[in-house]
Amino acid sequence: MKHLQERYQRQLMLNEFGLEAQEKLSNAKVLVIGAGGLGCPILQYLVAAGVGHIGIADDDVVSYSNLNRQILFGQQDVGRFKVAIAKEKLLLMNDTIDIKTWKLRFSQKDCINHFKDYDIIVDATDNFASRYLINDACVLFGKPLVFGAVSKFEGQVAVFNVPINEKEKTVNYRDLFPVPPNNNEVLNCSEAGVLGVLPGMIGVLQATEVIKLITGIGKLLTNRILTYNALNQEFFTIYLTPNPEASNYIPASVEAFEYTDYEWLCNYSPTNVIEIETEQWLKIRENTILVDVRELIEKPRLDFYSHLSIPLPTLNSNLDDLLDKEIVFVCQSGKRSLKAALLYLSVMPNAKVYSLKGGVNELVKKKLI
Repeated sequence: MKHLQERYQRQLMLNEFGLEAQEKLSNAKVLVIGAGGLGCPILQYLVAAGVGHIGIADDDVVSYSNLNRQILFGQQDVGRFKVAIAKEKLLLMNDTIDIKTWKLRFSQKDCINHFKDYDIIVDATDNFASRYLINDACVLFGKPLVFGAVSKFEGQVAVFNVPINEKEKTVNYRDLFPVPPNNNEVLNCSEAGVLGVLPGMIGVLQATEVIKLITGIGKLLTNRILTYNALNQEFFTIYLTPNPEASNYIPASVEAFEYTDYEWLCNYSPTNVIEIETEQWLKIRENTILVDVRELIEKPRLDFYSHLSIPLPTLNSNLDDLLDKEIVFVCQSGKRSLKAALLYLSVMPNAKVYSLKGGVNELVKKKLI
């Protein structure tokens, strides 16, 4: 007991905190979905603060491109599952914490099976399919959701599904964005890039909201979304109100939730653009032109395959070189390639044009580069 009091002394001595708050942390059960740029600082600070029971879900392995922002991992960890490394290193920080891990991307069934075991759900994911799935599960099961997102130089934090008072309705992610954006409208970090320190800032803010939610101290970011701009060092808050449309999009029952295809909902592509799987592309690649629309500095390159490199911002001025040809556009994850295909079709509406589904990420995953 003396050891624990010494560990948490600096927060125990706070008048607003004290032993009662520390005991609440010790008994709390928090599920963090995503162990990447946001998940790393969230997990480190929750473990350091003494949150007693933590779940971690992530299906990814560490890559070199993670190391500028995912601070739990080092060069020696490349190729290993993030959840396994996270558990090892977090227990070295604080071996009094109970940590459970899942080497998978949470599905509806996983939410149904495991959300009941946790008091708070933390969204530290980086894709819309997971965000909408997690949000809808939290609404269905009445779980508080601490949300965070980052892109380029800007990040957002909010606390959803927590009532301010008995009169106020709770707000969830769909009140802000009722339906997912089209697949080619919003880029994720692998497409748009992100300043390495930004996920640290947003992750720490998420961890702070979790601690406040558990202990009951301070004013939560309920019915508000906080936005941080790293370039200007500016914070601003937008107040949220329930959106009448939102409830129409959330599955009405657990059964309906289980049969909702979130991948399909969040990967809409224009009907006149064909998303081609890597195996299909390999069969036809001799008869098509592969056009890489990533920036020249993006890795890994496609040197093994015959291709043209035309970054998306310059594609419009290079379209003449591609007219009347069968094109397969590729980018990092498949979003910019859809944009490129649409641009190409605006000039050649009857052309046969493809977007490589999953992009370079999929080629790497299947060890094709």
